[in-house]
Amino acid sequence: MLDFTAVRSKELSYADLVAGLTVADLRDLTNEMINYQLSLLAGCTDADVVFVPSDPDANDPYAEDKADVDLAWNLGHLIAHVSASSEESAALAAEMARGVVRDGRSRSEIPWQTMQTVEQCRQRLEESRRMRLASLEMWPDEPHLDNVRQSERIGEINALVRFVLGLSHDQGHLAQIKKVIAQAREARGG
Repeated sequence: MLDFTAVRSKELSYADLVAGLTVADLRDLTNEMINYQLSLLAGCTDADVVFVPSDPDANDPYAEDKADVDLAWNLGHLIAHVSASSEESAALAAEMARGVVRDGRSRSEIPWQTMQTVEQCRQRLEESRRMRLASLEMWPDEPHLDNVRQSERIGEINALVRFVLGLSHDQGHLAQIKKVIAQAREARGG
């Protein structure tokens, strides 16, 4: 996996981190991330997917329902969220790579409440893999890497950075996923 430590500590820009990456690298990184998330599900039960963890730091300022701002996310919620976020980054990256300039989001997240089983989580991750990899097939042979947006927080964002932001987001939730799984296993005595 990409090491985002230097980027998160502001010692390196995302643009510098992704310099030299290829579409093939993005494919490999996507497969590595999905495979790792699937490996975290090994040994999980359906009860683990819907288990409500203890999370005193829960804070989702973007929650559509204000009642959900402090909601502790269960495993199903996390899988729905990370997959949707990476798919959005992949879709936007494909547009940027093709030279399209636009603002706005490209997000579609399944209702997390529908994620009830480990098999649904696996299926969602595999579907996400298929969609992310398919988005890379939309990149031209010579992507428009000069199609750049500026962000105060991130700096220069081109198609490579946009795609990798999804992987960074995934990676940012891995510790939370592990914590939820550990709490669920402990609760069931596993």
